[in-house]
Amino acid sequence: MNNYSQLDAWIDAHFDEQVQFLQKLIQVPTDTPPGNNTPHAERTAELLQEFGLEVEKYAVPEAEVHAAGLESITNLLVRRHYGPGKTVLLNAHGDVVPPGEGWTKKPYGGEIENGHIYGRASAVSKCDFSTFTFALRALEAVAKPQAGSVELLFTYDEEFGGEVGPAWLLKKNIIKPDLMIAAGFSYQVITAHNGCLQMEVTVHGKMAHAAIPDSGVDALQGATLILNALYAQNTLYKKICSEVEGITHPYLNVGMIQGGTNTNVIPGRVTIKLDRRMIPEENPAEVEATLHQVIQNAASSMPGISVEIKRILLANAMRPLPGNAPLVAAIQKHGEQVFGEKIPALGTPLYTDVRLFSEVGIPGVIYGAGPRTVLESHAKRADERLNLEDLRRATKVIARSLSDLLG
Repeated sequence: MNNYSQLDAWIDAHFDEQVQFLQKLIQVPTDTPPGNNTPHAERTAELLQEFGLEVEKYAVPEAEVHAAGLESITNLLVRRHYGPGKTVLLNAHGDVVPPGEGWTKKPYGGEIENGHIYGRASAVSKCDFSTFTFALRALEAVAKPQAGSVELLFTYDEEFGGEVGPAWLLKKNIIKPDLMIAAGFSYQVITAHNGCLQMEVTVHGKMAHAAIPDSGVDALQGATLILNALYAQNTLYKKICSEVEGITHPYLNVGMIQGGTNTNVIPGRVTIKLDRRMIPEENPAEVEATLHQVIQNAASSMPGISVEIKRILLANAMRPLPGNAPLVAAIQKHGEQVFGEKIPALGTPLYTDVRLFSEVGIPGVIYGAGPRTVLESHAKRADERLNLEDLRRATKVIARSLSDLLG
C-alpha cells in the first residue's frame, strides 16, 4: 500500500467526521454584510483545537474593521512545521453573502440529502475549511512529513476584498509562504482570474411635490440616463476578448438601486452600486477613469443633475506566476488519478483573495471542493449545495499534493 493509497484510506475512514465538521461550520452564520464574523472564528478555533491543532488568532482592530465596512474580524492561522523546506499555505474564507429568498432547506442547517450537503457556504468556501483541515490531518497521520511546513489560513473578508484578511496579514509579515492554494472547485485548477471594480454612484436632483414636478429635478430620470450609458458599455465589452482560457470578456452589472422618499415625491437622490469585472489584460486605472467619464457625460446631459462617485472595491486580476508550476503539476496529476479525468488549468471570471498573494510574488492556484461551475453550486443563490463525493475526492487530491510538495 503506497503513501497515496494510505492517505486515501485515512480520508475515507474519517469522512463522516469531516462532514460533521463542515456541518458545524455551516451552522454558525457569517452573513457579510453585516460581517460580524469573529463568533465563527472562535467556533472554528474550538473545533480545530479538538483535533490537536494549535490555532493563532489575529483579531483586527475595530477601527480598521469598521473602515472596511465590517463589524468584527478574527483571522485564524494554524502553522505546522516539519523541517527545512518550503511553506505551503492553504487559504479559505468563511464570509458569505446573506442567504436571500427561495430556500427549500435551512440556509444554516447543513442538511444532507441525496449525497449533497446544503447551506450557505457549503460550496464557497467553508467546505474548504474542511478540505484543507482533513488533508492536513491525513498528511500528518500517514506521510509524517520531515521537511517543509503547512499553514492553514481561515479569513473572513473575501466578499469585501480581503483587505483585513490576507492583505492585513501579509502587510504585517504574519504570513509569508512560498506557495499557496486557495479555496476553489474540484474539476479545474485556476491559475488566473478577473479583477473587480465596484463603485457607488449617487445621483443628486431636487426633491419636489409630485403635483408640481417642474419645481424639482428628478434624480431617478438622471440615474436612468446613467444606467442606459452603463449598459451600452456592456455591448462594447463583448468585443474585447481575453487570451486566458476560461475568461471571456469584461462585463458590468448594476446590483443595487436605492432612492426616493415616497410615491408622491419627485426623488431628489438615487444611489446605484455597480460591479465591473476586468479581464487580466485590462488596466484598472484606465477602466475606472473611463467609467467616471461615461457617468459624468450621461449626468451632464440633464440640467440640474449632479453625481458623486465613490470606489467601494478595487481587486486586481490574478496573473499566473511562473513559480506555480509545482502546484499545478501536483493537482493535475492527482486530480486525474482521483477523479478519473483530466483537470485543466484555466482562468475564471470570479475574483479572489489569491491576487493579494500574487501581487507580492507568492505563486498560488485555486483548487478545492466543488462542482464544475458556480451555477451548479448555487453559490450566492438559494439552496447552495456541495456533492459530498467532490469533498471526499478533493481532500484526497490536496493531501496527495501536499505529500509531493513537501517531498
